[in-house]
Amino acid sequence: MSSAPISAAPLLTDSRFVLRSRFFRLFGGAYELYDASGALCLYAEMKRFRLKEDIRIYADAGMRDEILRIRTQSVFDFSGAYDVEDAQTDQRVGTLQRSGMRSTFMRDHWRMLDADGEPVAELQEDSMAKALVRRLIDMAGALPLIEWLGYLLPQRYDLYRDEHKLAHYQQHFNPLIYKLDIDFSSDADQAVDRRLGIAMAVLLAAIEGRQ
Repeated sequence: MSSAPISAAPLLTDSRFVLRSRFFRLFGGAYELYDASGALCLYAEMKRFRLKEDIRIYADAGMRDEILRIRTQSVFDFSGAYDVEDAQTDQRVGTLQRSGMRSTFMRDHWRMLDADGEPVAELQEDSMAKALVRRLIDMAGALPLIEWLGYLLPQRYDLYRDEHKLAHYQQHFNPLIYKLDIDFSSDADQAVDRRLGIAMAVLLAAIEGRQ
């Protein structure tokens, strides 16, 4: 499966990006995507006061050209199914589906589906041991010292298709600004739509920012 064209050209040619929150973690909700040269590629912002998740991705911080949308299918969808849509054609690019119970008590696990609902890849957190420690820290997050310990275990994810690693997502150790390295170099042929890979990074950042 090859990627469809997108107006943000760097997404088709670059393989390494950095996603970072625009403000301190306290405010969250806005993210910037930079390419390997440090140039701004995309700007993402969450719509406030919505029952359903609604994230818009633009060509720049001016928010003039909307590129992608990420929206939930249902308010009470525990499995966490998020549709990714091309904002210029209103067509669905694919769906990012979180494995509900599995992601709550074990490692984070996501299924990436194409526009027809067919599985194309799976994303999984790095290790069971670290994931369990992170869950325990989240549960005790009301205690400031314990919450800071969580930053010592930044999250890592790998995207696989048929046992072949396509991408790696690496969170930085930073208690103030959320930063995520994105590496698609293992997927030179773009077996997975790059737009879904970028949307996955934005969604991971948005969910982590609420925890």
